[in-house]
Formats: sequence, C-alpha cells, structure tokens
Amino acid sequence: MAHVTQTRSPLRVIHLHPAAPAKPAVGAACNGCGICCAAEPCPLGVLVSGRLSGPCRALLWDEAASRYRCGMVSAPGSVIPALPAAVSPLVARLARRWISSATGCDASLVTEPG
Repeated sequence: MAHVTQTRSPLRVIHLHPAAPAKPAVGAACNGCGICCAAEPCPLGVLVSGRLSGPCRALLWDEAASRYRCGMVSAPGSVIPALPAAVSPLVARLARRWISSATGCDASLVTEPG
C-alpha cells in the first residue's frame, strides 16, 4: 500500500503488491512500480478500463519479475478476452507507443509507504 499525493487531491491510498519496487524519479527508466497506473488510467487505460479515475484494469502483476506490467503490452488478450490472438502483437506494439513505454517515468506523484 502507498499513499499518493497529487496536485488535485491531497491524499489517496492505493494498494500495491508488497514486492513492488519503489517509484523511480521522474525521467528515470520505468521499473514497474505500478504507482501511476494504480492511481489513474492513462488515455489507453481509460479506453480499456472504461473509467477516468481509479486503478487501470490493464495493470497486471508479474510474479516472476516482481513488477507491474501494462497488460495491453504484455498480454492484450488477458485484458480484452474477445481480442483475436492474431491481432495481439499489433495491439501490443501500438500500446507500447500509446503509453510511451521507452520514455521514462512521467508520474510526478509523491508517495509514502503505508
């Protein structure tokens, strides 16, 4: 569990896996902490979650790697079961672009362990 402070709301509690890594500094490489996606969905997450706030439905815990992953990148079919397997690689490639997976952490959230 982590406490997250955002500009528009003074304090929110989000629940994360106890083994999740700590949030990296803004601009540093994503380490799969999951804080940004647990706090609110990105534009792609809004589409797959059907909501503007709360945790993204596509946020998946990867037990083997001890980190969170975007399900739309790692396993689109698990997020959208009706998605034909043949288009999953294309959806994953597009999702990587939509979430800017290689650009580093852009979550300016302030966290405190809970």
